[in-house]
Amino acid sequence: MSDLFDGPAECAAGLTVHGADTVDATAPASARAAVTAAGLPGRLAGKDPTIWGPDAEDEARIRLGWLDTHRRSRELLPQLAELKAELGDLDHVVLAGMGGSSLAPEVICRTLGRPLTVLDTTDPGQVRATLGDRLDRTVVVVSSKSGSTVETDSHRRAYWQAFLDAGLSEAEAGRHFVVVTDPGSPLEATATEMGAFFILADPEVGGRYSALTAFGLVPAALAGVEVAELLDQADMLADSLGGERDNPALALGAALGAAATSGRDKVALVSDGTGIEGLGDWAEQLLAESTGKSGVGILPVVVESPQSPGATGADVLTVTYGGALPVGAVPGGGITPDLAVNGPLGAHFLAWEYATALAGAVLGVDPFDQPNVTESKQNTSRILASGAPTGTPSFTEGAIEAYAPAGAPGDLAGALRWLCDGLGDDGYLAVLAYLDRSADAGAADLRPLLATVTGRPVTFGWGPRFLHSTGQYHKGGPQVGSFLQITSTPTEDLAVPGRPYTFGQLQAAQAAGDREALTGRGRPLLRLHLTERATGLAQLRDAVRGLGARQ
Repeated sequence: MSDLFDGPAECAAGLTVHGADTVDATAPASARAAVTAAGLPGRLAGKDPTIWGPDAEDEARIRLGWLDTHRRSRELLPQLAELKAELGDLDHVVLAGMGGSSLAPEVICRTLGRPLTVLDTTDPGQVRATLGDRLDRTVVVVSSKSGSTVETDSHRRAYWQAFLDAGLSEAEAGRHFVVVTDPGSPLEATATEMGAFFILADPEVGGRYSALTAFGLVPAALAGVEVAELLDQADMLADSLGGERDNPALALGAALGAAATSGRDKVALVSDGTGIEGLGDWAEQLLAESTGKSGVGILPVVVESPQSPGATGADVLTVTYGGALPVGAVPGGGITPDLAVNGPLGAHFLAWEYATALAGAVLGVDPFDQPNVTESKQNTSRILASGAPTGTPSFTEGAIEAYAPAGAPGDLAGALRWLCDGLGDDGYLAVLAYLDRSADAGAADLRPLLATVTGRPVTFGWGPRFLHSTGQYHKGGPQVGSFLQITSTPTEDLAVPGRPYTFGQLQAAQAAGDREALTGRGRPLLRLHLTERATGLAQLRDAVRGLGARQ
């Protein structure tokens, strides 16, 4: 890694980026010099839709509102205060949303210590447990930009039925819902029919750039966050975005672009422990879905801590993030990263959005579309209509049924070794867990274990959450990924009210649709189906540890 202190830090509005000049200098040609010569800082700050080329211009023209949405969002503050007061007796806030509709409010509430339950799964066990938690005190924030997200619609239906089953009238049930959506979406009409509160979001901001719109602010405010502070922090940074110096967002974006175009196209995102919690999960979607297309992209790798494996590598740019540091403090949280980004959360949001859009220009991609996300959605719809494909396991070992490609070994250790050994010098391994994020939380241990075994970047995603995030990169980015998909039959399924399928069937269809999209690209995929979750997960972790012990 570079010496973080070779170049000066770049600061504005309390946000500081260390190491950017050094990263830029390691590229064959300076990305920063190129973007400044093209006038991109001022053009981007001025919402120039031509930056990403003629094919992207129409989309960019209606997707640059994030640059100043924090100012328009101030108009929401009185409405949010009234809503908080009106719903004061409902102190259990559940957010039903996917991708950009859930990731930012989760970061906000984790960082500021406010309770928020995020429901972004189709696992019937997790949905059932959430429905059973403090129902009488629950307000459900239903967030969907399009208004047609199948997971969020299913959650809305399940909660509506749960309130009615608890003895509430339809009018009483409606009071337990707050809908956030774009003007004119189907969900706006649904909210009116339900008698729910609804707040319309900024239509000129895409989902993954929506942290400081109603999508990020409504659930956070209901959970007790003083969201005006986030808007103040972003507003203070905004004045620097057009400048060629003293512009940390420019420094970050140019460094990301320089690294990605010179062999370091994987970005390890590591919290340095100074108070910003979970930002990596939000930035993961922002970077992967914005840049992973046309065979190029930046792969974000969320690493648990500075001491966890997988934070470094020849093709990895190591980036730590955190809150403001005292004078003289060493950034990085115990490691020396290539980049360190520190400052207030509202400034982080705006800076990373700007940096991602700028990196898209360096890479030559449209950062506002997601051309491959719909593929898995279409596969899911077709499979729901026709039924999930059946198959015979390649082998069964303990509580694990394995479905492996032809030529893979016929035992668990051998199949895992085959998958790991096939990564190559530029590959990555993605663990795709269609499980219960709460009850099966130990599945996430597989990421650092496999990173140790492979010595390569390893990502971990909960399905179907990652379909709205890294799923775009998996299909549209460089085709160097290998995939470990983990599924399980639920012990007790749960109906989706008003639909001809259950949550378990939806989850299985999503997993099958994603498999189809990945294997259709010729990518290696090993599916491990747990016939008993706790036992199967323990068995799988032991098997991966065994691979490491034999190295």
